[in-house]
Amino acid sequence: MTDLKELLNRYMDQDFQSAVLSSPRNARNGHKIQLRPVKIKQEVVYQATEYIGTKVYHHNLPKPLAVERTAEWMEQYRQLQLSAAWGQAHVWVSKKGKISLKEKAGCGCVKQQDLSHNRKKQYILDPEQSVGFLEDLGVQTREGKIVKARYDKFRQINRFLEFIEDILPQLPRDREITILDFGCGKSYLTFAMYHYMKELKGLDVKIIGLDLKEDVIENCNKLAEKYGYKGLHFYVGDIARYHGADQVDMVVTLHACDTATDYALDKAIRWGAKVILSVPCCQHELNGQIQNDILEPVLRYGLLKERMAALFTDGLRAQILESMGYDVQILEFIDMEHTPKNILIRAVKRQGKERRENYRQLMDFLQVNPTLARLQEERTGQNG
Repeated sequence: MTDLKELLNRYMDQDFQSAVLSSPRNARNGHKIQLRPVKIKQEVVYQATEYIGTKVYHHNLPKPLAVERTAEWMEQYRQLQLSAAWGQAHVWVSKKGKISLKEKAGCGCVKQQDLSHNRKKQYILDPEQSVGFLEDLGVQTREGKIVKARYDKFRQINRFLEFIEDILPQLPRDREITILDFGCGKSYLTFAMYHYMKELKGLDVKIIGLDLKEDVIENCNKLAEKYGYKGLHFYVGDIARYHGADQVDMVVTLHACDTATDYALDKAIRWGAKVILSVPCCQHELNGQIQNDILEPVLRYGLLKERMAALFTDGLRAQILESMGYDVQILEFIDMEHTPKNILIRAVKRQGKERRENYRQLMDFLQVNPTLARLQEERTGQNG
């Protein structure tokens, strides 16, 4: 702890840029905490931003308290990334509690920082820098400006890349990373993911996009070829019947309709994928199954039944993934006013055995049998 505080004191000087704590040791913790310097009433303090579930909390801390709190937070997280104008440090904690440190010297040049309390939003993709595929997908103009009517899509893309940034430490670095994107559609996020991981991060990555619409897939392949994205491929195919890969490191499924999400999650489990990112859509299955006398006063209203069924569907999916060896978080993908389909299930493969969860009690209570549960029974040979 003393060594960690010395490191924090060294980085949190006048050239401090940021600190990011990620990879929570417990799924109930926030998925990350970020610190940055801000100037309030001519005094520089350290603003800590905690991302807990769908909520964001801000704390403005003087340096001594920022150091103390960050050291305490490291008891809840496994990764700490520190950045200053003169270098970077990466601290990580093993499963056995061993703390490791890797430092990298910077160029020595001090970059001017915006310390204003309400500074301009920083995006992973610079909104003033031209990115070819964004232009072809109608998000950006030829002059490199974001189309005003498409700014929600631009924010969605960057929000998704923040999720990717968080899980990068979970992916292998000593070989090619294979990613499957089921139901990729026009592939805004697929192209952004490849651009970020390959072009910006320099990772050895292969991404496969799968969708049922032939014209959409044809256009996506033309764009991938146009931009020289040799590791990005698109195919026409059905999620449930896809057998084109033996080993997959990450599975992405965004707005796959109803039980298509379950088949994608089942594929990810069978592959032992290290990371799953899923934004479910149109959860109809349980709406047709759910029956419960106690809940009947609420279930008699169609709209409420539909919403409850959707939440129960995703809650059961999360618990099934937990039972199959994943640490799972339910996160907000984008703001509610942009779309009601805003839940993202993020699952990270944990070290250790699968564990039995009590989700079957909820299934019995609701008198439902979701597709993902049935698929896991087939896979494990278990029933009840």
